[in-house]
Amino acid sequence: APRRAAPRCAALRRSSPRRMLPDEAPVEARLASIAEMDDRKAKLERYQDALRQSFEAGRVEELQQMIHHWLGEDVPLVVSRQLFQTLAEFLQDMQLLEEDATRAARAALAERMLEALQPRVISFEEQVALLRESLAKLYSFEGKYSKAASTLAGIDLDSGTRGAHSAYYKLRKCVDIAMLYLEDDDPVCAETFLRKASTFLNQPDHKDAALELQYNVCYARILDSKRRFLEAALKYYELSQVAVSSGAAARVAAEDLEQALSAAATCAILAGAGPQRSRILAMLYKDERCAALEVYSLLRKVYLDRILTQPEIDAFAARLAPHQKALLPNGFTVLNRAVIEHNLLSASKLYKNIDFAELGALLGISRELAEKVAAGMVEDDRLRASIDQVEGVVYFQADEEELTRWDLQVQEVCHAVNSILEDMARKQIPVAAPSGGPPSDRARHS
Repeated sequence: APRRAAPRCAALRRSSPRRMLPDEAPVEARLASIAEMDDRKAKLERYQDALRQSFEAGRVEELQQMIHHWLGEDVPLVVSRQLFQTLAEFLQDMQLLEEDATRAARAALAERMLEALQPRVISFEEQVALLRESLAKLYSFEGKYSKAASTLAGIDLDSGTRGAHSAYYKLRKCVDIAMLYLEDDDPVCAETFLRKASTFLNQPDHKDAALELQYNVCYARILDSKRRFLEAALKYYELSQVAVSSGAAARVAAEDLEQALSAAATCAILAGAGPQRSRILAMLYKDERCAALEVYSLLRKVYLDRILTQPEIDAFAARLAPHQKALLPNGFTVLNRAVIEHNLLSASKLYKNIDFAELGALLGISRELAEKVAAGMVEDDRLRASIDQVEGVVYFQADEEELTRWDLQVQEVCHAVNSILEDMARKQIPVAAPSGGPPSDRARHS
């Protein structure tokens, strides 16, 4: 009898449904089963195992159900914080995923998680910050710079809980946000966060030369974007100088230093003509490193007050950023205004006076615009001239300071030559003299 009963039992086992393993049960049942556990450590481990399995399998719907369950009353806050921290860490480096579909799915999950945590952001501040950083990296990777910046800006740096973080962390986040806004040509928002970063810059709890260098680069770019070209040129030039002598130089590539120097030269050329611009141009022209720049030939002509030709202007315009070619309220572009003012200043070195019709032809603008530009530069004390509106003539005035300096240099040379000749005469050193008297007489007449 026992032998006949055995097959019947085997048949019953085959016909009965297979018992579902705990990890294969529906996610709601698994989560409910874990929630009933009393041991907090074991509960956390089981939750993390379920999270890992669903995440590696790419089951987004299950992960969304888990997010909703963790925020329920059945899960203690200390456990849910750790679970959200683990999921946020899993979602890091999403931009490194090669498959667009997988990257998009995980980004949607991160956005859903951020939306779910927002009503309880005070309880999950660390996890929300990590999640926002991960999403910002992804948006930046996809070229959505403003969206990345606004995502990072959602981190509350001023809250009491967040106050435990160092000034270095706050400085780094503010600089990152400003740089992202600059990538989308939004200097207004960038300046807002850079001002905020400046309050953390001089705190004693951070010593990061590279971060301070990034802050200064950001500041220079803001000045450039807001078309404050004189200040931008000085800041770019300062960056190219400071980086050479600072400890961060080892981490700064040579092409970055050359780019900063090139940006300084470009901003100096675009700046409004006047004494300040001339000083900056002189400083750049005398820097030996500028000779290797692509813009050096134009920089040299601008420094020497030579009139610029249209082919040179077109070649220079091809390498400018959009904000450097923007249309101004007066109808000129940034580049056109700079060229017209420069050529007008160059003309003042060539002419004693010129009527507005000829000046307009020289500058490539109308007679009325030529008069308006000249009057504006005279009013701003950037051009030494007087205007006769009745005759329609502008009279250029010589730069007395420059002439005085030239006279002093000639006088010094004459004194030096005279001193040499007298010294040679005392030592009875013969001097081959042309007709006109002995050397001593010429020396005395000098």
